[in-house]
Amino acid sequence: MFQQILKLIKEYDTIILHRHHKPDGDAMGSQIGLKNLLLENFPEKHIYVVGDDPGTYSFMDDCAMDEIPDSTYQGALAIILDCGGVNMICDNRYTLAEKTARIDHHLFTGKIADEEAIDTSFESCCGMVTQLAVDGGWNINALAAQSLYTGMVTDSGRFRYDGTTARTHRLAAELLQTGFDTNRLFRGLYADSFESKKLKAAFILKIQFTPKGNAYIYTTRDEVAELEQQGIDLFTISRGMVNTMADIKGVHIWANFTETDKGVQCELRSSMYNINPIAVKYGGGGHQKASGATVADRQTVMAMLQDLDAIGEHHE
Repeated sequence: MFQQILKLIKEYDTIILHRHHKPDGDAMGSQIGLKNLLLENFPEKHIYVVGDDPGTYSFMDDCAMDEIPDSTYQGALAIILDCGGVNMICDNRYTLAEKTARIDHHLFTGKIADEEAIDTSFESCCGMVTQLAVDGGWNINALAAQSLYTGMVTDSGRFRYDGTTARTHRLAAELLQTGFDTNRLFRGLYADSFESKKLKAAFILKIQFTPKGNAYIYTTRDEVAELEQQGIDLFTISRGMVNTMADIKGVHIWANFTETDKGVQCELRSSMYNINPIAVKYGGGGHQKASGATVADRQTVMAMLQDLDAIGEHHE
């Protein structure tokens, strides 16, 4: 699967790593991890990482992004990580590169790069990058391992989601053998302020239920504006709050809806069912059990909730 990408990595002296904007642990982990794998195994190459601010993942070691001019892309290889669509790629200058590649575990929605390794059976892009390193016979240093393990943990839901397989644990073991400090990692990953706890409690009190027992939260534009005045960003309100509804007994589908200037951001999740077709129907995408979309208005959200209810009916 990685043969052509491994060949390109050996061929190019300058490699620039991209990922999706508003990064999660898998996007940051795969980017930092691959960067440090390349520096470890190809010290003569010039490796750069680009993108927006790491946000809540700024606790990760070596998370600072590089600021590079357009000229850096001349004769370079750009690798896109953990990104299922063109509109999600942070820094569209990857198109200036001489050659492009993509490593991703999202459902395929169209070709983006010259060479692509897409495999939805992996729990994370970090898992794929780890497999790339194993296939390439590369040395894995502690910093690369720590970064990759972060993405494996977060995208697998701490090894709980369906995508977690025996392969996941084998690759995690490869990373753990480097001896990085897991306690330090988890302290950074799960540290939560009292203000954050209060915010989650407020969102829990906003939970509503559909006729079929699916849970959802709807946040209006006025509520968003009030929260933003308190220093809470849109990402936290939307994706950051969706899993306050996870693990409610009897709830197998949940969704967080957030009004914005560009429409209503929809974060869809499920513990049992494939909700991706619903996201795709409304112009979005993602994984089978974790997808998203942006729709025009609250009326469309209500139609989406009816479609989500129908999924449960179909499986009764």
